[in-house]
Amino acid sequence: MNAHQQPTGSAYFISPETAKVESHTLSVLVTNEPGVLARVIGLFSGRGYNIESLTVSETEHESHLSRITIVTNGTPTVLEQIKAQLERIVPVHRVVDLTVRAGQLGQERPIEREVALIKVAGTGESRAEVLRLADAFQAKVVDATVGHFIFEITGKSSKIDQFVAVVKPLGLIEVCRTGIAAMNRGAQGM
Repeated sequence: MNAHQQPTGSAYFISPETAKVESHTLSVLVTNEPGVLARVIGLFSGRGYNIESLTVSETEHESHLSRITIVTNGTPTVLEQIKAQLERIVPVHRVVDLTVRAGQLGQERPIEREVALIKVAGTGESRAEVLRLADAFQAKVVDATVGHFIFEITGKSSKIDQFVAVVKPLGLIEVCRTGIAAMNRGAQGM
């Protein structure tokens, strides 16, 4: 930043301009109680961090624990700050940067999957083409009428993006995506 530029209030200006912005997947284990998600999201919005994907679900019912999976971007310094600040929130039990952990295990990225429901018009000549494309992408028909289909597709976000792109000109009506669920390979847990 030169003398004439003003900080924007975003945490992305904390790191040197030469630092590369990276996408990381964080897994956060929290007590499942009211207000926890709001505190986690507040940390991001209050410091100008962006969330690319967010999923939350109770994963250990007896222990009342939920897992929050967050995909965010930042320089290595910003990502370390995010992790450190998340670890200070009560009742966060554990924060794991799955992207860093995958690198430590000799892998490029953690296993990441997303589910989407995609509604597409299906009339006339395009009906057969829509079904052919769904088959090619291994999308399941979960609802069908004479005028539309609803498909369920699971996979990497890029696969879902590609499916949406190819059905768009055929009559894309609506898309609902879950966000990314992620886990590292191997026998070790979070």
